[in-house]
Amino acid sequence: MPRPFVAYLRVYEPLSALDAPLADQVRKALEAGPLSRADAGPRERGLWLRSQLARPPRLLPGERSDGSVAPDAPFDVLTLSPAEVPGEVGPGPLVCPLDLRARSAAALVGFLATSTPVLQEAALSVPPEAIRSRASAVMAELTRGAVHVISTTWTVPLPWFSLVDPDARRIVLAPQDDPERQVSWRASMPDARRRVARAHKVVSRSLGDEGPAKVLADTARWLDHFAADAAVELDYGGLVQLMDDKELLEDTSAQDVNAIVDALETGDAEEVALRYEQLRDFWGELARRERHG
Repeated sequence: MPRPFVAYLRVYEPLSALDAPLADQVRKALEAGPLSRADAGPRERGLWLRSQLARPPRLLPGERSDGSVAPDAPFDVLTLSPAEVPGEVGPGPLVCPLDLRARSAAALVGFLATSTPVLQEAALSVPPEAIRSRASAVMAELTRGAVHVISTTWTVPLPWFSLVDPDARRIVLAPQDDPERQVSWRASMPDARRRVARAHKVVSRSLGDEGPAKVLADTARWLDHFAADAAVELDYGGLVQLMDDKELLEDTSAQDVNAIVDALETGDAEEVALRYEQLRDFWGELARRERHG
């Protein structure tokens, strides 16, 4: 079975930056062994499916049927060495709790906001009001008020590329079904914050406060929840299964988005149009695969 076609934006913090009891949970998870990046997607998919196949079904992974947290609820963590991140971060280990229960709650709220009542009635056994109430309670359990991972299916929001240095790309060209196949970028938190702040200023001035500017503003607010000596990772995740080696090597998305920010700042409309066309061609192909796959 292929990995989920999901891309990720993750924050890895020093263990010393975490508040108790989160720090204690992370230490226990590290003693048991951190999860590998390649295994994260399938692991989360499996936990979600088990929660839905349980009788009675659980609204969220890691819960009992009454909605309380199960004593054996899984707690997974990814780790990163400061040496793998450009700039000053750490001390290590840098850790990224996957916050699956809270992310699932947020995803359900997003589903309610974007789906039709007919689809909601068919997919959910719990009233929307109860879901929103449960989601608020789960999110309130987060010590920093934010999850360490946000994700998207089948694509990468283009504004995310403004957070990273295009030259910092990491690429592993294993076979397409090999879990080691990957494309990612890493940045120090100060650099990511500086980049997103500049991009938001330029884009909102040129294009208004909606669309890309709103994504940038939301991303900047999310980053502000975390420690200044943390690291940020943009990871194509399972999307690398959808692209052959040539497509990955010739992908210039990070260069294009950063060039668009520069061109908007200087008023170079021709460069903006050229770069946007390249992005539309590349990501439009993945969108077509989603519709027809």
